Amino acid sequence: MIDYSTLLRLRRAALAVLIGSALAIAGAFYFQWVLGYVPCKLCLTERLPYYAAIPLALLALFTPERLTRLILGIAALGLLYGAGLSVYHAGAEWAFWAGPSDCGGGSGANPSDVGDFLDTLKATRVADCSTAAWRFLGISLAGWNAAITFALASIAGTAALKR
Repeated sequence: MIDYSTLLRLRRAALAVLIGSALAIAGAFYFQWVLGYVPCKLCLTERLPYYAAIPLALLALFTPERLTRLILGIAALGLLYGAGLSVYHAGAEWAFWAGPSDCGGGSGANPSDVGDFLDTLKATRVADCSTAAWRFLGISLAGWNAAITFALASIAGTAALKR
Protein backbone atom coordinates (compact mmCIF):
# COMPACT_ATOMS: atom_id res chain seq x y z
CA MET A 1 0.00 0.00 0.00
CA ILE A 2 1.26 3.44 -0.92
CA ASP A 3 1.55 6.02 1.85
CA TYR A 4 0.62 9.16 -0.05
CA SER A 5 1.57 11.55 2.74
CA THR A 6 5.13 10.17 2.80
CA LEU A 7 5.34 10.25 -0.97
CA LEU A 8 4.10 13.85 -1.00
CA ARG A 9 6.71 14.81 1.61
CA LEU A 10 9.45 13.21 -0.49
CA ARG A 11 8.22 14.97 -3.64
CA ARG A 12 8.16 18.32 -1.83
CA ALA A 13 11.73 17.79 -0.67
CA ALA A 14 12.81 16.88 -4.20
CA LEU A 15 11.06 19.97 -5.55
CA ALA A 16 12.72 22.17 -2.91
CA VAL A 17 16.15 20.76 -3.82
CA LEU A 18 15.41 21.24 -7.52
CA ILE A 19 14.25 24.84 -7.14
CA GLY A 20 16.93 25.76 -4.60
CA SER A 21 19.72 24.32 -6.74
CA ALA A 22 18.43 25.97 -9.91
CA LEU A 23 18.15 29.34 -8.15
CA ALA A 24 21.67 29.01 -6.71
CA ILE A 25 23.11 28.30 -10.16
CA ALA A 26 21.06 31.13 -11.67
CA GLY A 27 22.43 33.47 -9.01
CA ALA A 28 26.00 32.38 -9.74
CA PHE A 29 25.48 32.97 -13.45
CA TYR A 30 23.93 36.37 -12.73
CA PHE A 31 26.97 37.45 -10.72
CA GLN A 32 29.27 36.10 -13.41
CA TRP A 33 27.58 37.16 -16.66
CA VAL A 34 25.54 40.22 -15.69
CA LEU A 35 27.58 41.79 -12.90
CA GLY A 36 30.93 40.70 -14.34
CA TYR A 37 32.39 38.89 -11.32
CA VAL A 38 35.05 36.39 -12.38
CA PRO A 39 34.65 33.06 -10.55
CA CYS A 40 37.73 31.42 -9.07
CA LYS A 41 38.52 27.71 -9.24
CA LEU A 42 36.72 26.99 -5.95
CA CYS A 43 33.68 29.01 -7.04
CA LEU A 44 33.37 26.86 -10.15
CA THR A 45 33.90 23.65 -8.16
CA GLU A 46 31.22 24.68 -5.66
CA ARG A 47 28.68 24.60 -8.51
CA LEU A 48 29.22 20.89 -9.19
CA PRO A 49 26.95 19.61 -6.38
CA TYR A 50 24.14 21.76 -7.77
CA TYR A 51 24.74 20.41 -11.26
CA ALA A 52 24.35 16.91 -9.84
CA ALA A 53 21.42 17.75 -7.53
CA ILE A 54 19.24 19.20 -10.30
CA PRO A 55 18.89 16.00 -12.38
CA LEU A 56 18.77 13.88 -9.21
CA ALA A 57 15.90 15.96 -7.82
CA LEU A 58 14.11 15.81 -11.17
CA LEU A 59 14.47 12.04 -11.18
CA ALA A 60 13.26 11.85 -7.56
CA LEU A 61 10.03 13.57 -8.56
CA PHE A 62 9.02 10.60 -10.72
CA THR A 63 10.33 7.49 -8.98
CA PRO A 64 8.80 5.12 -6.41
CA GLU A 65 9.22 5.93 -2.72
CA ARG A 66 12.16 3.62 -1.98
CA LEU A 67 14.14 4.87 -4.98
CA THR A 68 13.21 8.48 -4.19
CA ARG A 69 14.72 8.05 -0.72
CA LEU A 70 17.95 6.72 -2.22
CA ILE A 71 18.15 9.52 -4.79
CA LEU A 72 17.52 12.19 -2.16
CA GLY A 73 20.15 10.59 0.06
CA ILE A 74 22.71 10.75 -2.74
CA ALA A 75 21.76 14.37 -3.44
CA ALA A 76 22.12 15.17 0.28
CA LEU A 77 25.63 13.70 0.38
CA GLY A 78 26.68 15.67 -2.69
CA LEU A 79 25.24 18.89 -1.31
CA LEU A 80 26.89 18.24 2.05
CA TYR A 81 30.21 17.93 0.22
CA GLY A 82 29.42 21.27 -1.45
CA ALA A 83 28.73 22.85 1.94
CA GLY A 84 32.09 21.62 3.23
CA LEU A 85 33.86 22.95 0.15
CA SER A 86 32.15 26.32 0.63
CA VAL A 87 33.20 26.45 4.28
CA TYR A 88 36.77 25.73 3.17
CA HIS A 89 36.52 28.53 0.59
CA ALA A 90 35.05 31.02 3.08
CA GLY A 91 37.76 30.11 5.59
CA ALA A 92 40.43 30.80 2.98
CA GLU A 93 38.81 34.18 2.30
CA TRP A 94 38.97 35.04 6.01
CA ALA A 95 42.59 33.77 6.15
CA PHE A 96 41.71 31.04 8.67
CA TRP A 97 43.73 28.68 6.47
CA ALA A 98 45.44 28.75 3.09
CA GLY A 99 43.44 28.27 -0.07
CA PRO A 100 44.62 26.12 -2.95
CA SER A 101 47.89 27.27 -4.49
CA ASP A 102 46.60 26.81 -8.03
CA CYS A 103 43.45 28.90 -7.58
CA GLY A 104 42.78 31.38 -10.34
CA GLY A 105 40.04 32.14 -12.83
CA GLY A 106 40.19 33.20 -16.40
CA SER A 107 38.18 34.05 -19.45
CA GLY A 108 38.01 30.50 -20.80
CA ALA A 109 38.86 31.87 -24.26
CA ASN A 110 40.44 29.65 -26.86
CA PRO A 111 42.42 31.98 -29.14
CA SER A 112 43.36 30.77 -32.60
CA ASP A 113 46.76 32.46 -32.86
CA VAL A 114 49.50 33.91 -30.68
CA GLY A 115 48.36 37.52 -31.16
CA ASP A 116 44.83 36.68 -30.02
CA PHE A 117 46.28 34.74 -27.10
CA LEU A 118 48.35 37.73 -25.96
CA ASP A 119 45.35 40.05 -26.28
CA THR A 120 43.24 37.61 -24.27
CA LEU A 121 45.96 37.27 -21.66
CA LYS A 122 46.13 41.06 -21.22
CA ALA A 123 42.36 41.30 -20.75
CA THR A 124 42.05 38.28 -18.45
CA ARG A 125 41.24 38.98 -14.81
CA VAL A 126 42.38 36.22 -12.49
CA ALA A 127 40.23 35.59 -9.45
CA ASP A 128 41.99 34.60 -6.25
CA CYS A 129 40.26 32.06 -4.01
CA SER A 130 41.44 33.84 -0.89
CA THR A 131 39.81 37.16 -1.77
CA ALA A 132 36.05 37.62 -1.46
CA ALA A 133 34.76 39.42 -4.55
CA TRP A 134 31.51 40.48 -2.86
CA ARG A 135 29.96 40.42 0.61
CA PHE A 136 26.42 40.87 1.87
CA LEU A 137 25.87 41.34 5.61
CA GLY A 138 29.57 40.59 6.06
CA ILE A 139 29.25 37.16 4.45
CA SER A 140 30.93 36.34 1.13
CA LEU A 141 29.35 34.42 -1.72
CA ALA A 142 31.21 31.31 -0.51
CA GLY A 143 29.69 31.77 2.94
CA TRP A 144 26.18 32.18 1.53
CA ASN A 145 26.78 29.15 -0.66
CA ALA A 146 27.74 27.12 2.42
CA ALA A 147 24.45 28.06 4.08
CA ILE A 148 22.39 27.30 0.97
CA THR A 149 24.00 23.94 0.24
CA PHE A 150 23.76 22.90 3.89
CA ALA A 151 20.06 23.85 3.97
CA LEU A 152 19.37 21.89 0.77
CA ALA A 153 21.39 18.92 2.06
CA SER A 154 19.34 19.03 5.27
CA ILE A 155 16.07 19.04 3.35
CA ALA A 156 17.12 16.14 1.14
CA GLY A 157 18.73 14.13 3.93
CA THR A 158 15.87 14.58 6.38
CA ALA A 159 13.34 13.54 3.75
CA ALA A 160 15.43 10.51 2.78
CA LEU A 161 15.85 9.28 6.38
CA LYS A 162 12.48 10.14 7.92
CA ARG A 163 10.04 7.24 8.07
